[in-house]
Amino acid sequence: MSTTVSSVEAIPVLPSSWSLWLRQIGAILRLELRKNFLSKRSFLIYLITALPLFPLLILAVVTPPSEEWRDFQKYSIIYSIVYNGLILRTLVFFGCAWIFMNLFRGDLVDRSLHYYFLSAVRREVLVVGKYLSGLITSIVLFGGLTIVAMLLLYLPRFTSQSVRFFLEGQGMVQLLTYAGITVLACIGYGAFFLVVGLFIRNPIIPALLLYGWEWLNFLLPPLLKKISVVHYLNSLVPVPVSQGPFAVIAEPTPAWIAVPSMLVVTAVVLVISAVRIRRMEIHYGSE
Repeated sequence: MSTTVSSVEAIPVLPSSWSLWLRQIGAILRLELRKNFLSKRSFLIYLITALPLFPLLILAVVTPPSEEWRDFQKYSIIYSIVYNGLILRTLVFFGCAWIFMNLFRGDLVDRSLHYYFLSAVRREVLVVGKYLSGLITSIVLFGGLTIVAMLLLYLPRFTSQSVRFFLEGQGMVQLLTYAGITVLACIGYGAFFLVVGLFIRNPIIPALLLYGWEWLNFLLPPLLKKISVVHYLNSLVPVPVSQGPFAVIAEPTPAWIAVPSMLVVTAVVLVISAVRIRRMEIHYGSE
């Protein structure tokens, strides 16, 4: 038997002011944060976050024999490779996919989304509240991962040099820049995966297609590079690394263009999500 809740059947929402909407967003945010951090589904996201920390902890004790691991000047390049190849392109990507696609899909699976739809809350407010909860969750986890991974790479082997690097050199600037890129990645990927979770019943396929597109970005012509998230993120990396002999070279997008472009696209995607959810119907029997 199928249970359906449509926009027609939902309780009418009373005229609301900005203050009421902000209180409702705050209430939804608190509820969703508890679910994001404490539910059974959160185990996978903790595992994803901790994945690069185990090898870094091992490397903190055992230094590889190769020369680049004994040269402090090479560590900025080493971290850039780790960040671009593992943290940004893989862990942040799939972590945001899991967090944001489950914001609505998880409630559908648990058969609890209708409680939101039957309450006197505008559905646009629901989208904002859930998106902010996913954004805070991803920023806390992956922003923290970005910072801890960099400190774990530097401090165990070159403690005194690393302290000077972070306090007197370019280390703090690089650390904050990488953290800012992670925040921007969570903003952009989060909005995309939120709308995918709303529109598509099986969101794994579009997630894998986007992952392939992002990974093959270095082979794309310059014009096509600009319709990928990773191009704008890589343009902001403080220590660029070579993308290989087959990479198609394209000029990095300046920060004053890259950051507003990401924010504008995110806003457009959230508007699409708000329009979609106003017409959304729940069919639990088909889930």
